[in-house]
Amino acid sequence: MNDPSTTRQTPHRGREESFLGTLSGAGLRLAYDRREVSRDLDISIPPGKVTVIIGPNASGKSTVLRALARLLRPTDGRVVLDGKDVRAYAPKEFARRLGLLPQSSLAPVGITVTDLVGRGRFPHQQPLRPPTADDAEAVRRAMEATRVDTLADRPVEELSGGQRQRVWIAMLLAQRAPVMLLDEPTTYLDISHQLDVLELLRDLNAAERRTIVLVLHDLNQAIAYADELVVVHEGRVVAQGTPSEVMTTDLLRSVFSIDARIIYDAHLTHPVVLPLASIRPEN
Repeated sequence: MNDPSTTRQTPHRGREESFLGTLSGAGLRLAYDRREVSRDLDISIPPGKVTVIIGPNASGKSTVLRALARLLRPTDGRVVLDGKDVRAYAPKEFARRLGLLPQSSLAPVGITVTDLVGRGRFPHQQPLRPPTADDAEAVRRAMEATRVDTLADRPVEELSGGQRQRVWIAMLLAQRAPVMLLDEPTTYLDISHQLDVLELLRDLNAAERRTIVLVLHDLNQAIAYADELVVVHEGRVVAQGTPSEVMTTDLLRSVFSIDARIIYDAHLTHPVVLPLASIRPEN
């Protein structure tokens, strides 16, 4: 991973602010109708860090994120945000503490970048009252941080995929929530835009200490950008820790069904996974 100080300026913080949020789930049983996805799942998100959830397809990664975001109610166990059960929060109060960017987001036809980013201020606004100076400042800072301020008057549908993703992240930033959850934010982006989005999120974490949780598919991107890795397999958290602690050849075989080498390069501060072969299940 590149040193953020050499790739771009850190986002302007204005007055001193620090974002910390504690988030955890204990004994979670998660299901869609009668199809159980997870049972007895425990997860703890370290505050002020970047946590990446990884796992094979259909392992339950996005389901866990939906439960943490209060979009999926556990049939057992509970999710706690800042010491309080997430179900006890009023909707706007919860949205002021936690923001979610789902896998697929559709903008209304014709909406401009500024107007879409401004929608992130909804949890802070009073009904039937116009946006305040604080709202305008939050939108401005979010657009500057994500480098979409030059696109302010452009319709969102006219933007490239990478530009649109930065706009959605700007909306999430404008929400000013201490905890940000992003479900596969690099999907459908080319490698340059993938790295751009991930470096942006690392910069934001470094500048404002927001608690950021990502679901990613790419193992090496997860290793490079995570402070903490959470490995989900068959609906359970099977490993959690720093990338160097978690990433082993045994885990790659048992969870991801691959033979791989783990390489340590003198120029990097993290391991690199070199896949060698897929392990075919026996018929």
